[in-house]
Amino acid sequence: MPVSADPRFWQPDVTVATVVMDGGRVLCIEERVDGRLVINQPAGHLEPDESLVHAAVRETLEESGWTVELTGFIGSYLWKAPPRAGEPDGRHFLRFAFAARPLSHNPARQLDDGIEKATWFTPAQLQAEAARHRSPLVWQVVSDCLAGQRFPLTAVRQIA
Repeated sequence: MPVSADPRFWQPDVTVATVVMDGGRVLCIEERVDGRLVINQPAGHLEPDESLVHAAVRETLEESGWTVELTGFIGSYLWKAPPRAGEPDGRHFLRFAFAARPLSHNPARQLDDGIEKATWFTPAQLQAEAARHRSPLVWQVVSDCLAGQRFPLTAVRQIA
């Protein structure tokens, strides 16, 4: 059995995502993945010794240029991506999603590699672009946020 298929070595990619709402619009990023321009929330990987809350704020700034205040925890989502070239099996992603409000924007800030731009979509516009969503998590997280699904930020704890 290859190591990647051995459950003793299974480890999902832990990611954070932020749904930033303002005036009925959702902040999204457009990024190049495998040569394709896709839409996502500001999102990224948790770094060692970083809290989930800090990661969400950091990734939002790095990918969009927006400083935000988290207002709630939307939920956690486990998704298995389809296999890509060179991977025998799809990767598993464990996403922690947060709701946030925008505080300030730095349009001169250089965005992360691969990010083309940050843009605002109405929910209808975002749904109409479903074929360009980086994953099914994009709409699921926004849909849950729009439905009012929120948990207090204290639901996400880091124990030292």
